[in-house]
Amino acid sequence: MATNELHGKEGRLVDLIAVQPGAIVSKTLIEQPTGTVTLFAFDQGQKLSEHTAPFDALVTVLQGSVDIILDGVHHTLTAGDAIVMPAGAVHAVNAVGLCIWLLTMIRS
Repeated sequence: MATNELHGKEGRLVDLIAVQPGAIVSKTLIEQPTGTVTLFAFDQGQKLSEHTAPFDALVTVLQGSVDIILDGVHHTLTAGDAIVMPAGAVHAVNAVGLCIWLLTMIRS
């Protein structure tokens, strides 16, 4: 279930989640039939192995640095950077350092 911490309120996304030692933490901010918005916090060295998703997804890095491997090509993103992962593309995520990022997935 999505959090309603921001419903009708302003807030800093990085304050809604914290990096945990040796872990990946996620928090769903919006969950609708049309898509989801999820915050992720990765400790250094944490990763998501290669996989695909049936929908386009936008990754926006809010803090730290993350390596997105998209169809075999490495993209190192830092705070303020973003990348669209097209539906069906093979991708993986590796935390270069402590990082917080936002995943926006649109279902269509």
